[in-house]
Amino acid sequence: MQTVLIVDDDSKLLRMLERTLVFEGLNVATASNGHQALKLIDDSCPDLLVVDWMMPEMDGIALVSQLRSEKNKIMVLMLTARDSIENRVTGLESGADDYLVKPFAPTELVARVHALLRRASNNETNQLISFSDIFLDPITREVKRGEASLSLTLTEFNLLHLFLRHPRQVLERNQILHEVWGYGFNGDANVLEIYVGYLRKKLENNGQSRLIKTVRGVGYVLREE
Repeated sequence: MQTVLIVDDDSKLLRMLERTLVFEGLNVATASNGHQALKLIDDSCPDLLVVDWMMPEMDGIALVSQLRSEKNKIMVLMLTARDSIENRVTGLESGADDYLVKPFAPTELVARVHALLRRASNNETNQLISFSDIFLDPITREVKRGEASLSLTLTEFNLLHLFLRHPRQVLERNQILHEVWGYGFNGDANVLEIYVGYLRKKLENNGQSRLIKTVRGVGYVLREE
């Protein structure tokens, strides 16, 4: 199992990130500052570092710069609220492999984490995700059911991608909203039902069976009869 080390002094965000990546089936370690991170990197040899830029004592830039000075090639995703081009350049030039600006949707974080882990393992194969007769390519963003290509909106694609990553697993409403619409979503309470309806209509357009099932009072599950 691949290991991700999350480094952030914001305990609330740290726990949210930890839950999100554990949900993705990853082994997760956490640290609240750069010094703790260095010790954990030595002890556990994680595959990926998700690090906040702004931290006391040793910030993310200093942490990554030290790792690179020691020829440590661990993949690094830098998180920060600094969104200027100059800041992005600074983050990448410090040695980060990718840069994600806060606030961000968990689905984007998950996509970037998986992309970096694929690079870390030098494994660019087996990108196609499938269940029953549904096929989704997260790289080209092509979706098919059987031989028919489906045109999905970004939200519909992210929703289907989530279901396909967790087949036969009952997903709670709040978890789906958190993963697809972002942490702390407080919009229309019916938005999930609306988009599940849109997705079902496209998946069942040619009379195919229903695969996204409603679990009353809980959420939804992708499974066959």
